Amino acid sequence: MSEVGLIGAGSRVVLHFDLKLQDGSAADSTRVNNKPAQLKMGDGSLTPNFEQCLLGLKAGDKKEFSLSADDAFGQPNPDNIHHMSRSRFSQDTPAEPGMIIAFGQPDGSEIPGIVREVAGDSVTIDFNHPLAGQDVIFAVEILEIH
Repeated sequence: MSEVGLIGAGSRVVLHFDLKLQDGSAADSTRVNNKPAQLKMGDGSLTPNFEQCLLGLKAGDKKEFSLSADDAFGQPNPDNIHHMSRSRFSQDTPAEPGMIIAFGQPDGSEIPGIVREVAGDSVTIDFNHPLAGQDVIFAVEILEIH
């Protein structure tokens, strides 16, 4: 059983976070729209390595953690690169390099893919996390713990 007021397994946490690349550029932040993230420790919202950074923190704490690519979003996996026919894309959703497109899964969920290349009738889609292969800085501000 964790100490009252400290983040432990199963805690419900409300927090602001900023994800930055090693050069300091912003990758993601809950502060942009001033909408704090809410999660239950262990629910899969965060990877185990990100959750490990939060253990033992209390409301009001502000901390910054550096995570290597392997501990953050992993390395890019070549199996997550797919080639699709250009005919699978519509005029409403043309395939252009750099675009992020949501692809429906058989279970009804969606997974984002980044268009990496369009060559003739072939479109190369990268389903790796956009931050795969990147070392990141994870800055958190714990607002509430339940």
